[in-house]
Amino acid sequence: MTWLWVLLAAALTIGAFVWPGRLPATTRPLAAAAVMLGLAGYALQGNPSLPGKPVAGFDEPEGFGEAIKDQRQGMADRFGPAAQWLGMSDGFARTGKTALAAQTLQKGLEQHPDNVDLWVGLGNALVAHGGGVMSPASALAFDEAAKRDPNHPAPPFFAGLGLAQSGDLNGAEAVWSELLARSPDGAPWRPDLEARLAQLRQALGPALPPESATQR
Repeated sequence: MTWLWVLLAAALTIGAFVWPGRLPATTRPLAAAAVMLGLAGYALQGNPSLPGKPVAGFDEPEGFGEAIKDQRQGMADRFGPAAQWLGMSDGFARTGKTALAAQTLQKGLEQHPDNVDLWVGLGNALVAHGGGVMSPASALAFDEAAKRDPNHPAPPFFAGLGLAQSGDLNGAEAVWSELLARSPDGAPWRPDLEARLAQLRQALGPALPPESATQR
């Protein structure tokens, strides 16, 4: 039955090649040869009767990468010009309207283009809209926030969180280590940062000694 579907797909592909105007006549033999080569490769190596075997992914520690209850942990101005926009954005995000959440913050930035909290919120909203993946747009938002205030802890904190959720654990570890090194002992975000950094390093495993890294 599997071979029937494979042959049908091949026939449809070849038919699309020879359909008038779809592919120049001079290149049709090459395209057909490519299809036949694919069939030959499947015949040699394909085995649809084998059971599926999912590949184990990253074994994420319990609680790793979870959204913190107060997403800004004393890092944001709760009563400043950003508060209203952040509140509306959070409301949209809680109902799954991540695109509206990001658009709300973009509107806020039109009025307050230098507000660090709005840029950080936009970065978080874009990460959420991307399914937890750090996109170039979200990375740019965090960079813009850091440019406005290089000493503000929120841009590297949430940039590291986005990197960790995206699977770039080494990048997250580098960002968070730098932030921890310059965070005061009594900073309200420091305990959470230390806990997340410890989980991250546990997930990364022990570092290779220099001679082992050189050999690899």
